[in-house]
Amino acid sequence: MTEFNGHKIAFLCKRGVEQPELTEPWQAVLDAGGQPVLVSEEPGTITALKGDWDRGDDFTVDVTLDEADPDDYLGLVLPGGTLNSDKIRTNEDAQAFVKAFMDADKPVAPICHGAWILIEIDAVRGRTLTSTTRIRTDLRNAGATWVDQEFVSDGNLHSSRSPRDIEAFNDGIIRAFAEAAADFHPAES
Repeated sequence: MTEFNGHKIAFLCKRGVEQPELTEPWQAVLDAGGQPVLVSEEPGTITALKGDWDRGDDFTVDVTLDEADPDDYLGLVLPGGTLNSDKIRTNEDAQAFVKAFMDADKPVAPICHGAWILIEIDAVRGRTLTSTTRIRTDLRNAGATWVDQEFVSDGNLHSSRSPRDIEAFNDGIIRAFAEAAADFHPAES
């Protein structure tokens, strides 16, 4: 199995995150020897959804955006969920957090609606990625090439369409994070 040597992977989300898009990649990171960290706007818990309407489980926030230092993380997962992604993309701290990963060319992994925040920070222009078909036009209008595939890698961006692609998403992001781990040295606290 791939070894992350305990490196941290940030999962940026809030209430309304699509539960399997959080829990299944989270478990894949754990299984690969990484340390997943739930980053959100406020301390406490967030409630996931299963689909757009069914209440999921509650998850404890590990670190808030104002405390999270992108330099501490090997990579970033952007789980979807319509409500989660629509709200998080307008948060300026969330935008700055994601932009720091993009600027540092660290692996960034959006699934489903998760790519919405990348549009807000103008990070998809000239890039190829996939997502739910619901935001395909948004991505194209922002200058991306959108493709209908279960998993797409373009530089540091690694994307999937939806929970039905979770196995391909997990395999792809674990490979991407493993490649990045070889050269990653987190900031000294």
